[in-house]
Amino acid sequence: MNMFRKSFSLIIVVLGLGLVLSGCAKKAALREGPSVSKPEATAAEREKARLEAEKRAQQEREREAARSREEEAKAELAKKEFEKSLVAKKTPGIEGEIFESSLLKDIHFDFDRYDIRPEDTKILDQEATLLLKNPGVKIEIEGNCDERGTAEYNLALGQRRANSAKEYLNSLGVPASRILTISYGKEKPLDPGHDEEAWAKNRRDHFIVLPK
Repeated sequence: MNMFRKSFSLIIVVLGLGLVLSGCAKKAALREGPSVSKPEATAAEREKARLEAEKRAQQEREREAARSREEEAKAELAKKEFEKSLVAKKTPGIEGEIFESSLLKDIHFDFDRYDIRPEDTKILDQEATLLLKNPGVKIEIEGNCDERGTAEYNLALGQRRANSAKEYLNSLGVPASRILTISYGKEKPLDPGHDEEAWAKNRRDHFIVLPK
């Protein structure tokens, strides 16, 4: 009987010791787990958040710069148009008639083309009639392009567009000596926008009455 009690007590002690050791191992594992992975995850999250914040800040700076450039372009265009109107708004024609630049309408071109469109021949016909009625008036034709392409390419294209209008007016009897041409390429947009609607407006010939 005493032998049975001793054996039973020994079993109880062994089982208890096993439970204690198992609990300690689990606690040690719990203590060790966060100390390895959590700081690494937190540092990665902080770096990701920092990069995203920098990206958003850069995007906002770029949007603000674009808005500023657009406003400056609009203001510069308005200033040039005002100054131009002061110089060439009123040029005497025959019999005391006032010949204004506003009487000459712009013509427009298809993308990367410089041939006169059929719908624009009517505008040039009317302008030729006005010029033939006012032989003392000289004009300048400004060739313009949209913003796509290099500056050098657009300067050449703008000159071809101005020359096309000059040649058409010449064919209707307006002397070449009364017509000057110049190309501004893409440097003088009528519309500072960056879409097809703006580009279509900027592909044009603009006509200016020259002061005597």
